[in-house]
Amino acid sequence: MANTTALKRRITSVKNTKQITKAMELVSASKMRRAQDHAARSRAFKRMAVDLLNRLSTLTDVTDHPLYKQRAVSTRLHVFITGDRGLAGALYSNLFRHFTAELIKDRDMNVVSRVIVIGKQGQRLLSKLEDVEVIAAYDGFSEMPTAAEIRPILKEVVAAFKEERVDSVDVTYTDFKSSIVQVVETMHLLPAVFQAKKVAKDEQALFEPSPEKVLDAVTERFIEVELNQAFAEAGASEQSMRMVAMKNATDNANDLVDDLTLAFNTARQAAITQELAEITGGAEAMK
Repeated sequence: MANTTALKRRITSVKNTKQITKAMELVSASKMRRAQDHAARSRAFKRMAVDLLNRLSTLTDVTDHPLYKQRAVSTRLHVFITGDRGLAGALYSNLFRHFTAELIKDRDMNVVSRVIVIGKQGQRLLSKLEDVEVIAAYDGFSEMPTAAEIRPILKEVVAAFKEERVDSVDVTYTDFKSSIVQVVETMHLLPAVFQAKKVAKDEQALFEPSPEKVLDAVTERFIEVELNQAFAEAGASEQSMRMVAMKNATDNANDLVDDLTLAFNTARQAAITQELAEITGGAEAMK
């Protein structure tokens, strides 16, 4: 016979846990909406940078810029974006699986892999891998990182590419599609590329101090916008996955409470029935 006291304690414990997961679900939902808005706003900056690069491409050869230089890839730098906190469902397992596939791809092509890892979860995951050269690790970012927070990473990436310490830079992150769909992607960052569109050569446009100087500033800004976009998408994905994970935990807690309540009522009814049988048996024995 099940112990009704133990069942009652367990029901209380599960209900307390359910209150916590429900609160976390609501908090994550609120944060997800803000992160989603932030990601949507930063997409506009990327479009503007591409439009400006298209105009500049009609006035100067963008391929002469050091950040556009194509080289044979012998060393690849990976920027691996994760978060600091867990309880986000399959977010990190999906990221880790995709990222290890990228490292295996490098190894098969005899390309040296170097990594800049973002977030404590990524640092924990990479600690399980051997022969991975981590050149920098960052954590403690705000939920919506500012340009000032991201700039040290940008400077490290740009310097490594310009100084030819690496030949290519990729960013692995989780792209936010919707509140229930997030896809792990690897975005190529350097050498810089953009989808050029055919635009009429604007000979009347004046760029100060020169198209080359403007190109230099816009290109680095373009790379910064792409990196910022990856952070924004990753943040929205993390909050979304956490919201879904906490909702599933709350639903499971409800189901568990129902099962435990049924077991508790069954045990209590069995105890009452046994007590009645004992009383009836005792009464009959006294006759």
